[in-house]
Amino acid sequence: MAERAANDQFEYSVATMPPTLQHRKLAYALVVVTLAAYATVPPFATIQLPRVDGFVPSITTIAFVADLVTAILLFAQFSATGSRALLLLASSYLFSSLMIIPYALTFPGAQEPGLLGAGPQSAALFIVSRRFAFALGIVGYALLIPGRLTKSSMGPSWRPAIAIWCSVAIVVIVACALTSAFTAGHDYMPRFVDGNSMSPLGAHAIGMIALIYVPALLLLWFRGKSVLDLWLLVAGSALLLENAFVALFVSSRFTFAFYATRLIPLVISKVVLIALLAEMVILHARLSFANRNLQHERENKLTNAEAVVAAIAHELRQPLAAMTLNAAAGKNFLDRVPPDTAEAKNNFYAISHAGLLASEVFENFISLFRESKKEHQSVDMNALTLEAIHLLHQQLDDNNIFAHTMLTSELPTIQGNKGQLREVILNLLQNSIEAMNTSTKQRVIHVATAHDRDSISISLQDTGPGIDPDKLASIFDTFITTKAKGTGLGLAICKMIIEQHGGKLSASSDTHYGGARFEITLPTKIAEPSVPAAATEQSPRCA
Repeated sequence: MAERAANDQFEYSVATMPPTLQHRKLAYALVVVTLAAYATVPPFATIQLPRVDGFVPSITTIAFVADLVTAILLFAQFSATGSRALLLLASSYLFSSLMIIPYALTFPGAQEPGLLGAGPQSAALFIVSRRFAFALGIVGYALLIPGRLTKSSMGPSWRPAIAIWCSVAIVVIVACALTSAFTAGHDYMPRFVDGNSMSPLGAHAIGMIALIYVPALLLLWFRGKSVLDLWLLVAGSALLLENAFVALFVSSRFTFAFYATRLIPLVISKVVLIALLAEMVILHARLSFANRNLQHERENKLTNAEAVVAAIAHELRQPLAAMTLNAAAGKNFLDRVPPDTAEAKNNFYAISHAGLLASEVFENFISLFRESKKEHQSVDMNALTLEAIHLLHQQLDDNNIFAHTMLTSELPTIQGNKGQLREVILNLLQNSIEAMNTSTKQRVIHVATAHDRDSISISLQDTGPGIDPDKLASIFDTFITTKAKGTGLGLAICKMIIEQHGGKLSASSDTHYGGARFEITLPTKIAEPSVPAAATEQSPRCA
């Protein structure tokens, strides 16, 4: 048997799944048990035991059910893999099960004499043809192992059901033809039995069948690669020993060897069915788990797509709103008599700038999700903070909010994506503006910067209602929001941006000023002082 290849590919069929070390240990143990069981037969082979007429119908019923169920399971595996080897093996098991029916009906003593018009040779003919066909089926399967085909390789018009029904029809026709020949034409058939004893021709025929299993087992040993191949090797070993012992030690019916050579392989050879059932249960569990993972991954992809769209819409809302307000203001300036073209130009410039910011949103998202550092540059966070406040000055004025800034002079520059960092500050300012919409206290946003040897910090503190302590731990999770119409994405994206810059974004509540406080900490990459800023600067609506 080929050694198992180590790979992470999910195998969904026992016909393609490589055997594990545990599989091999169990298989070899069963072969040893089979040899030990047959080793007890020769000393007692010729001992005549009581005739039990119900023995053959009982074991043939069990064998019929086992072979039929195995055939059905193998046909199911064929429909999943498209393996011609499996189709042949399934047909062999089906033929084996069908030939048991006339054998059981024509076995002497089991049923009324002459049933189906059978003669004394009919039962022997059925059992020899069944054994011979099954042995050839194992050889054919072993020869076809390297030629496994998948459904996709057999063309779009290929349908497994058509192949299965054609195989079933052929097997049934052949079984019916042989049944008719072995019953109606039994007088013209070879004589495999003489009364209750096996004829020399019968012994030779069974011996030839045993020899057919030798190349079958060798092929399975050297070419077999799957769990099914391993269990077929075990079953084939049992069948080889069965036929060999029947040819050598079963001289007549109802001896110790007669009973033993039917009971031992009945148990051992059905290991294929047991293995199929066990492995299919395991594979079904693995497949169910894989399907759940795929479904979860699909839901995550849909959620991520929704998140990206919502995040882009969230970030575009501010520059689009600025465009709308400036367009309306510019129109009002132009409608004056005389038109105030200077102020209108300022508004048009603001519209142009907002358009550039909107375009930058897309570029920032591409850079963010690619985690690219190619666009990183030296960034002066003091200047960037003042720029963000200036961009929101209209909303600050409309909501009667004062922005009080305390920016540390000689703040070191950092290496980062200027557009992304601006979006973070804009988002935090926007959240503070919206949080204070209903506040009756003086509305103030305190913005401060500071630095130590290795990092800088930017803090934003508002005088709004603050953050619910129960939601503080999850405030940065996606789709978690404290706003009625919030998307729950803004803070999550802010945290993602800051962490990609090697920094940290934290939130707290109930501080000295009341309201919510957010602090950004970023490492300094180039310790160059920024353009000195006043220790205390006032925004357009300063305190």
